[in-house]
Amino acid sequence: MQKQLELTVPRMTRMHSQWDWLCLGLLIISSVTAEIEDGGVLGADVEVEDFDEESQQADVDKEESSLGVVYQTPKPTGDVYFAEPFDGELTGWVLSKAKKEDTDDTIAKYDGRWEVEELKENTVPGDKGLVLKSAAKHHAISAMLTKAFIFDKKPLIVQYEVNFQGGIDCGGAYIKLLSSTDDLDLEFFFDKTPYTIMFGPDKCGEDYKLHFIIRHRNPKTGEYDEKHAKRPDVDLKKFYLDKKTHLYTLVLKPDDTFEMLIDQSVISKGSLLEDMVPPVNPPKEIDDPTDKKPDDWDERPKIPDPNAVKPDDWDEDEPSKIEDLDAVKPEGWLDYEPQYVPDPSAKKPKDWDEEMDGEWEAPQVPNPKCATAPGCGLWVRPMKNNPKYKGKWKAPMIPNPNYQGIWSPRKIPNPDYFEDPHPFEMMTPISAIGLELWSMTSDIYFDNFIICSEKEVADRWAADGWGLKKLVASANEPGMFSQLVTAAEDHPWLWVLYILTLALPVGLGVLFCWPAKKTDEDFDLKKTDISMPVTKGGVKQGREELEDDEIDLEEEKENEDIGEDERRELEETEGQFIEDTNKMGRKAPPSEDESKYGEDDDEENEVAGRSQEEGDETNKSGSEDEVTAADEIAGSGDGPLKSVRKRRVQKD
Repeated sequence: MQKQLELTVPRMTRMHSQWDWLCLGLLIISSVTAEIEDGGVLGADVEVEDFDEESQQADVDKEESSLGVVYQTPKPTGDVYFAEPFDGELTGWVLSKAKKEDTDDTIAKYDGRWEVEELKENTVPGDKGLVLKSAAKHHAISAMLTKAFIFDKKPLIVQYEVNFQGGIDCGGAYIKLLSSTDDLDLEFFFDKTPYTIMFGPDKCGEDYKLHFIIRHRNPKTGEYDEKHAKRPDVDLKKFYLDKKTHLYTLVLKPDDTFEMLIDQSVISKGSLLEDMVPPVNPPKEIDDPTDKKPDDWDERPKIPDPNAVKPDDWDEDEPSKIEDLDAVKPEGWLDYEPQYVPDPSAKKPKDWDEEMDGEWEAPQVPNPKCATAPGCGLWVRPMKNNPKYKGKWKAPMIPNPNYQGIWSPRKIPNPDYFEDPHPFEMMTPISAIGLELWSMTSDIYFDNFIICSEKEVADRWAADGWGLKKLVASANEPGMFSQLVTAAEDHPWLWVLYILTLALPVGLGVLFCWPAKKTDEDFDLKKTDISMPVTKGGVKQGREELEDDEIDLEEEKENEDIGEDERRELEETEGQFIEDTNKMGRKAPPSEDESKYGEDDDEENEVAGRSQEEGDETNKSGSEDEVTAADEIAGSGDGPLKSVRKRRVQKD
């Protein structure tokens, strides 16, 4: 039994080790999968809006792509203030004839070109959009709303699509919702034209933005100030570089809250009263501009101790570095060899004029003899830190007893303070939409503008337009292998994970399926079992003891079911059998099996009789091989005694 335990322990250890490797492999595979998936999702928690895939059927020309996608020009459902799919002629849109102020005349004109055309990639046949075609030019185009939007009890929802087909270096793709004014003229739409809301993507350099700006009117002065929403906590870079069509949505609610969404996922949300910079409502108190800090105001929290005295042993003249006197010049140092020598291969240029240029000298190169030596030239002892150096003495710092804190001017009531509890209701009505942009990159694609008050209307509009573009783009995406290679190009360290991911299944397969090497314990056990000498008496004794083991198991089961009295009675009966055996000696009646072996049975009984009287001495007198076999099979030193007792019980 002990030997079996010794063999089981290393096997269990090997199994635990194999499971550890399996868990490690699964973790690495999971990390690779998560890294690939992270490249296709946002780097922050977003709230995914329900995507309504139902679309309104339209009686327009239908075209079908190679993927079987049928495009129909979207038609708005419900009440809308503006909707433009750009599938027909560019009607209702006005190109600006104005000039940008405070700009050089060569680039001041809004002469950038616009076209209505299909996407260059992931094209949906029949689906067209408005494309900014000119680089490094000012563009301005606008259109009147079907009806003006008044900020009262209904939310404002603005939604449109953008695709940076050629990427973007520096430029914007935002829209302006122009304020309703008496002098609004779309032909002279330019950067100073009053707007109520500006919303959309903008990028220059490595600064990726999603604008949401409102122009808020000061009720006391009547002046308008721009209020910017705080920047989203999401990495927006992928939306500018992946050359896919993205859906931008702004939801502004009457309770003064807002949400900005990209591809129907919430990127940022907040309140007009709490999340705008600068705040909509100014502070109640401001610093007094006439207050000045007194001349004797002490802002020093600590000062040098005036009572401190420099110690007498403080030597400020000690240098910080001294020569290392223990240093020894390395053996082989070339004292008389210079570190640099003239280049022997250099030649004086043919056009060298010594009268004008002076005497020509070959350029210096490192001395080749110094390359194999510890050094060349005059050897100088190296410098080491001076243990006596203390530097210039300074008095220790102590708390300033006259410390008065950091001075700040006193507060006074803000004369310009006002409180606008509902800025949504105070916003100027909107009557037009415009694009006023400068871009260093061309081919910026706009499509499917809609302004409404119901989210369901915007979702259905998106399903008929952006939803089809997304479906086509997903179908045209490269396979998994191409995505893995692309991800590794951006993150080279992924190649290591790829190799481990491929190697681990092979290694685990070999680890679990390959035959394990036989251990020394296994070999010793089998060697002991095989090399055991077998005699006729040993074979018989082994058979009997195997049968006796089965009887013992049956006895144990029976003993569990009987009471204490029955156990005691069984023990007495068993003792009586042993006593009878001692008296009978050689005359014990032979069993059926013993009769088959003739004289060997008599010898067995004779050994059994002597075993009761002589105990352990009988084990030593028999054959050493037989004793060893009996000990290992019976698992006890008193094998003959126990064997006889068991046989008697069996015979009974």
